[in-house]
Amino acid sequence: MPVKTETNLAQARVPHLITPLPGPEAQRILKRDEKYVSPSYTRDYPLVVRTGRGAMVEDVDGNIFLDYAAGIAVCATGHCHPDVVAAIHKQSSELIHMSGTDFYYSGMSELAEKLASIAPGAEPKRVHFGNSGTEAVEAAIKLAKYHTKRDKLIAFNGCFHGRTLGALSLTASRAVQRKGFGTLVAGVFHMPYPDTYRGSFGIRPEHASADCLGYLENELFKRRVDPEEVAAVFVEPVQGEGGYLPAPAEFLQGLQAICRKHGILLVADEVQCGMGRTGKFWASQHAGIEPDIICTAKGIASGMPLGAIIARASVMNWSPGAHGSTFGGNPVCIAASLATIKLLEERYIANAARMGDYIMRRTAGWLEKFRNVGHIRGLGLMIGIEFVRDQKTREKAVDFRNHIVQLAFEKGLIVLPAGENTLRLSPALLVDEEQTEFALRTIEDCIRETEKKA
Repeated sequence: MPVKTETNLAQARVPHLITPLPGPEAQRILKRDEKYVSPSYTRDYPLVVRTGRGAMVEDVDGNIFLDYAAGIAVCATGHCHPDVVAAIHKQSSELIHMSGTDFYYSGMSELAEKLASIAPGAEPKRVHFGNSGTEAVEAAIKLAKYHTKRDKLIAFNGCFHGRTLGALSLTASRAVQRKGFGTLVAGVFHMPYPDTYRGSFGIRPEHASADCLGYLENELFKRRVDPEEVAAVFVEPVQGEGGYLPAPAEFLQGLQAICRKHGILLVADEVQCGMGRTGKFWASQHAGIEPDIICTAKGIASGMPLGAIIARASVMNWSPGAHGSTFGGNPVCIAASLATIKLLEERYIANAARMGDYIMRRTAGWLEKFRNVGHIRGLGLMIGIEFVRDQKTREKAVDFRNHIVQLAFEKGLIVLPAGENTLRLSPALLVDEEQTEFALRTIEDCIRETEKKA
C-alpha cells in the first residue's frame, strides 16, 4: 500500500507525480471497476482519486494533481473546504434525514430564503429542492407545464440538461446520449444556439444572435409550433457540454422579450454556469435578464448532492403533492450549501472574476502562437479553448483536443473536454495565480508537443 501523504497534499501548490500513471494500486482498482461498474460511465483517463484538499487531489498511489475540473464544476469552494466540512460534520451529528417533503427543517427554509434573495428580479421567489441538476430540470419542466397549462417546450442544439427521460428530451448534445432509449417526451422543439465563433448556421458569426432570434420567430413559431402552446424555453446562459459557449447578452435579452410577448416562461439552466462560476452569482446577470425559473445544482453544495429550482412566486403555484422528493433538501446537503454560499459571497465569486480575467489576458496571444487554437471564450472560471485543424477553415480538431486532455493528465493537470473539440477550464473558485499559471503553462506545453506531432 502507498504511504499516505495528507500533510503533503494540504501543503501542495502544484502537482507531484511519483509513479507511472496509472500506478499499481490504481491499476488494481481499474480492473475491479471494469468487472463490476456500469459501462455507461465515461472516463477520459485513469485517475483514481483517494483524497482532495483545495484545488489539489491525490490518487491512490500518492500522486498529487492540480484539479482544474473541480468534479465537473461541482467543488466550487475546493475539495473538503474546512468550513463546509465543519458544517457537514455538525449537521450529520444532529440529524441526517427526515424528508422535507413531509416534515419541516429550519435549514430548508433558511436556504430557500437565501436562494430567493439572490435570484435576479424584484418579484418574490419560491424554491423547490431536489438532488441534482437533472432533477432540477425535471422539476422545471413539470412546473412550467403546470403553471401555463401548455405542453410544448423549446431547447437548443448543443444543450445538455440531463439524462433522465424529461431532461434527456431537452438535451441535444450528443446522439449517443439518446441512442437506444426509444421515443422520448413529445412536444420538444430544438433551435440553433448563438455561436459567435462559427455562426448559428455556420455563417455570419457577427449575426449569431439575430439569426437565432429570427429562426425562433420566423421559422419555429410560423412553421412548427404555435407560441401559444409553448410552456417554456430552456436555455443555458453559457452552454456547458455544448462547448463552453456564452450566449451574447443581446440574444438573452431578445429571448426574454419574445418569451414575455407570448406568455412563455424563460427557464435558465444554471446548473453548471451558476453559483458564482462566471464571476457573478448567476450567469444570467451578465445579460441583465430575469428568468422565470432558474435551475441550479453542481456548485451549490461543494460536492454534496443537491439541486433546486428558484421560481417567481406567482409561477410556483402548484398544489401540495404535485411534486416532491424523498431526499431533496437533505439537512446535511443544506448545511453544506449554506456554508458554500457564504464562502462564495465573501471571497470566491470575486476570485472567479479575477482569475478568469487573468486567464483571458494570459491566453490573449495563443491564436498567434499556436496554429491549432481556434477560439478562447468564457466568463469567470468557465473558459473554453476550441481546437481546430486550420484557423481559416475552422475544421474541428477532435483528436487534437483529446490528446491534450490525456497529455495534461500525464503532467499532473486534471482537465476535461466539452463539446466536440473544446477544452474546458472549470477549476474550484479558490484557485490562485500560481496554480492558474501552472495550468496554463502545462496546457501550452501540451499544445506545443501535440502540434509537433501533428
